[in-house]
Amino acid sequence: MTPIPWAHVDLLKTYRNLFAKVCDYDNLYDAFLNASAGKTKKQYVIDFEKSLDNNLYALQWELFTRTYKPHPLTTFTIRDPKTRKISASHFRDRVIHHAICNVIAPIFESRFIFDTFANRKGKGTLAALERFDHFMHKVTGNGKIIQREREREPLPNSIVGFALKADIRHYFENVDQGILISILRRRINDENLMWLIRTILENHKTEIPGKGMPLGNLTSQFFANVYLSELDYFVKHKLRVKYYLRYVDDFIILHRSKEQLENWETQIDAFLRESLKIELHPDKTKIISLGTGVQLLGFRAFYHFRILKKSNVRRVLGRLALFRAKYAAGEMEQSRILLSNSGWQGYAMMGNTFKLRQQVHKEIEGILAQPKLEKMA
Repeated sequence: MTPIPWAHVDLLKTYRNLFAKVCDYDNLYDAFLNASAGKTKKQYVIDFEKSLDNNLYALQWELFTRTYKPHPLTTFTIRDPKTRKISASHFRDRVIHHAICNVIAPIFESRFIFDTFANRKGKGTLAALERFDHFMHKVTGNGKIIQREREREPLPNSIVGFALKADIRHYFENVDQGILISILRRRINDENLMWLIRTILENHKTEIPGKGMPLGNLTSQFFANVYLSELDYFVKHKLRVKYYLRYVDDFIILHRSKEQLENWETQIDAFLRESLKIELHPDKTKIISLGTGVQLLGFRAFYHFRILKKSNVRRVLGRLALFRAKYAAGEMEQSRILLSNSGWQGYAMMGNTFKLRQQVHKEIEGILAQPKLEKMA
């Protein structure tokens, strides 16, 4: 397969003997701890832990003898808010996924650009939002914006600039496994480990053989960044874009010139089609004025503040109504409601949402104060 030209400078630096590190008992034990984090009360974790040594040694033996076969994936659909098909792996397979990522993630992590924010330690939603704010201030220029706001003058696009907000069409379904393997081989010179990675990829059955990764696997999340690091390097090193950030398969480029963004969009789509066999989503890729606010990771970001998207507000209010009905009927525990609210409050705090958070908090108090019906037998 033809190498992708913009990927990495140190193409000859590869790593050997990684498979033995993956199979090492201590690594498998660490992988178990990572896979079970936050799930220690799940029955499948309890059952695995009852014979922990035997289970880990059995996995180790299957890996060394190359007899390991993952269980079929369990597929289900979620709507939050997009409809997504999630493919969950058996717990023992998740241990293997963590064991692989423990070993190879540091190798690739050192080559990721700074401005990719999904599934990386020290990154995440808040870091991406703050980086976007920083880029927006750089593109627009603080002084001009502040002066116009003081004078209460409208802000022309020549001052506020534009954003190319892009989404890759059905990304996880269309990842080309052959191209992914070729990218991984630039760093991994270990046929046993490549066998294991191929085994995991091929366990995901798709309509087109050799296409796609299961949305839900830890390895898929990691490989998603590896695959699109090719795009990152193309954008940063070939196109020399200054204000670019990516979160999984969504990315944003900021610039003063709409024409420049249109030109970059054309080149990026061509690169994706030719080199990675994926393409931009025609309906979700657009160039918008920064002055109108930019939808990013569930928020609408403006120059001096960010608010939750209206659809997110409607969804949380709908969830409160559901909590009220289920709690009154004795179908939901207080602890579950409080845990859900705590997670949402932490997310909403990333925006200017004080009044909304107060409203939700009062609604939760009202729900928990209402009398509960006895659950019918």
